[in-house]
Amino acid sequence: MKAAHAGQPGMVPQLMDGQDDPRFEQHPLSWTNTIFLGVAHAVGAFAIVYMAVWGVSWWTVGLAVAMAFFCGLAITGGYHRLFSHSTYQASPLLRAFYLFFGAAGVQNSALAWSADHRAHHANCDEEGDPYNIKRGFWWAHVGWVLRHVDKDPNMPLVKNLLSDPLVRFQHKYYIPLAILAGVIMPAALGTIWGDPLGAVLVAGFLRLVLQWHTTFSINSIAHMIGTRPYSKTVSARDSAWLAFITLGEGYHNFHHRFQRDYRNGIRWFHFDPTKWWVWSMSKLRLAGDLRRTPKERIEEVKRATREASNAA
Repeated sequence: MKAAHAGQPGMVPQLMDGQDDPRFEQHPLSWTNTIFLGVAHAVGAFAIVYMAVWGVSWWTVGLAVAMAFFCGLAITGGYHRLFSHSTYQASPLLRAFYLFFGAAGVQNSALAWSADHRAHHANCDEEGDPYNIKRGFWWAHVGWVLRHVDKDPNMPLVKNLLSDPLVRFQHKYYIPLAILAGVIMPAALGTIWGDPLGAVLVAGFLRLVLQWHTTFSINSIAHMIGTRPYSKTVSARDSAWLAFITLGEGYHNFHHRFQRDYRNGIRWFHFDPTKWWVWSMSKLRLAGDLRRTPKERIEEVKRATREASNAA
């Protein structure tokens, strides 16, 4: 059995040596994913032309910003820090919020997303890592999405999530929910101020494409550019500028070393809106049991990493 990441014993189930998940082998191109991503990018590009030529309501722009914020939090605070890493507990209302807007993010169900992400942490930079950066920037960024994978996630990796009826519901009805949250809702809201088409194009597709690439950048850029103050054994890196476009996810070296911490940016000046959101939800009693790594432990690991680097 492969060892769990140091400092995080038992965080994610490990895959047995020689039994790498076959879903992450080199499969033929998935035409469904490829065509959908291609069409979404084309519609997103048309949305820019539409805004320049015909214009859109400022209400539509506001809706796009709100959708980007809510969908972004659903991925970073929900899919990632809550469902994948259990760094805190959330009320049914908050979980439902994450699952609804997470569907609008069109990055698969929370169950499937978490299975892929836990496999990434369990096998970072190795076979079995679905977005292994050693396969190159393109593969880690989006290439792995364009390949066939099994319909169902690796259930042993997400066994704890199966007990949540909301997670199971979203997984079962993921496509209808994605259409409802990502297309029908923007169109309905846009109708209120007379701009349903603009709302779908801008708040629906343009917002979606931009958010895809911010999430993808954590799988690719955050494993290539930045510093590694907490661990030199994985490719994950801290990048302050990347945190600004990912709602705080750019402190990726810290995250890989301390997966059970609800924060990614630990200093007061670190830009981590997801951390602030989760903390705020705890004050409203919609979240609780926020897990933090002791400061002494963080400094100890940082010092040991620096000493090991100097000795090398």
